[in-house]
Amino acid sequence: MLNQRLNAARQVNDQLHATERAIDAAVMEAAAFVASMPRARMEANIAAEVGQAAIERSAAAFAALIEARREIVAAHLELSAVKDLIGLRTVALGGMHNKGPKGHGLSVVENAA
Repeated sequence: MLNQRLNAARQVNDQLHATERAIDAAVMEAAAFVASMPRARMEANIAAEVGQAAIERSAAAFAALIEARREIVAAHLELSAVKDLIGLRTVALGGMHNKGPKGHGLSVVENAA
C-alpha cells in the first residue's frame, strides 16, 4: 500500500511541476506579447489610442495568468500537507529547487520525529 501511495504521489508531483513550468512559460509569453503591442505601435508611428482595448484585454489576461500562478503555488503548499497526511512525510518527491530566502515559503525542519 505504501508503494501505491508513493507512486500516486510521484505522478501528482510530476504533473504539478509540469503545470508550474507551463504557467511560467505562459506568463513569459504573455508578458512579451503585451510588451510587443506598444513597441509595435511606436515603431509604426501609430496613434496611442489605436489598439488600446486590445492592450487592456491582453493585460487582463496576463493578470489572470499571474493569479493562476499564485493558485498553483498555493496548491503546491497544500499538497505538501497531503503528503504528510498519507504517510510520506520523510519522502522527498520534488527536485532540489531553490525555494528562496527563509521566511518566503517552505523551510527545512531539522530533527523531525
